Amino acid sequence: MMAEDSRLSSADRGNFGALQDQRPLKRRHDGDEDESLSPNKKLDTGEGHSQKVATHYNSLQERGLAERSKSRIVHMRNFNNWLKSVLIGEILDTVRRDRREVCVLDLGCGKGGDLLKWKKGHISRLVCADIAGVSVEQCQQRYADMKKRSHPHERIFTAEFITADCSRELLSEKLSDSELQFDVCSCQFVYHYSFESQQQADTMLRNACERLRPGGFFIGTTPDAYELVKRLEQADSNSFGNEVYRVTFQKKGDYPLFGCQYDFNLEGVVDVPEFLVYFPLFVEMAKKYNMRLVYKKTFHQFFEEKIKDERNKTLMQRMQALEQYPADDRCKLVCDGVTEYEHAERRAQSTGVALPLGTLSRSEWEATSIYLVFVFEKTA
Repeated sequence: MMAEDSRLSSADRGNFGALQDQRPLKRRHDGDEDESLSPNKKLDTGEGHSQKVATHYNSLQERGLAERSKSRIVHMRNFNNWLKSVLIGEILDTVRRDRREVCVLDLGCGKGGDLLKWKKGHISRLVCADIAGVSVEQCQQRYADMKKRSHPHERIFTAEFITADCSRELLSEKLSDSELQFDVCSCQFVYHYSFESQQQADTMLRNACERLRPGGFFIGTTPDAYELVKRLEQADSNSFGNEVYRVTFQKKGDYPLFGCQYDFNLEGVVDVPEFLVYFPLFVEMAKKYNMRLVYKKTFHQFFEEKIKDERNKTLMQRMQALEQYPADDRCKLVCDGVTEYEHAERRAQSTGVALPLGTLSRSEWEATSIYLVFVFEKTA
């Protein structure tokens, strides 16, 4: 089982390091205009952007497993799901060393894609919150169906479902138990929507962290601002991507700390505006809620580290997170493009590993390598 990041060569990573040192994301100087409110940003006012996000996810049709398997990015989606499974599993194992009853907040739960992960993690209680009301209803129905299918003597966690804009509303005022504390807050592919303004980013952080008990964890996945800016600066225009994803900025060279909007399109999944998350600022903001950064890793780094564990490798095979290259008589590749698997051929030649091997297409590697994973711990 092998994988190759066709985009991030060692030279690229060196350039990325230089880009990090240069800090291209413009800072606001004392006395300067608040860049998050600069008129050339053309940002929505009030709850306009939040409503766009809610409308988009509410309108996404629930597709069955058979239909999802036909997607061009089916293995990439499985890969991302595998990564979340490993992250969630390891954090729950850590928490359970000290606690038998584990309470989780799924912040931005969507349609409930992680419900099975929480079930397998044997948690005791779950609170699901999302801005999209239709998604929350589907999440609640998925939970009810999961309980019906469970063995009569199998213990299933209790669950609560809340529809709220977590970047503008306080969840503590909506919980059925005002004294409830969480052991884990999981925020998967969601936090970047809150970086429209400082107030929204702070409210989202408050919701994620203020009800965590000491020793609790805030975990998540989000686009890597440095990687996005690097690819933008290397592009010939204000847009970059490939056949499965496309990122479009309003312009180059101006990257305010808040409200740095770009349009992101991922085949069949996402088509809404997002905002850059300047991670050093994210870390500083989290300190307000007594959170310390445990680690931040790119998806590529996380994969290379975790795939060394045989359990994770077995899980990846079971989840079909990589496709077999070359394909055999039982299946076909998701893409017919000749250049989409050249990196797999090179990897096999350079390492001496015989084909077939597990991989993603070049386009999928490029798309998934714009993300990073983070873990914070509450200190007090």
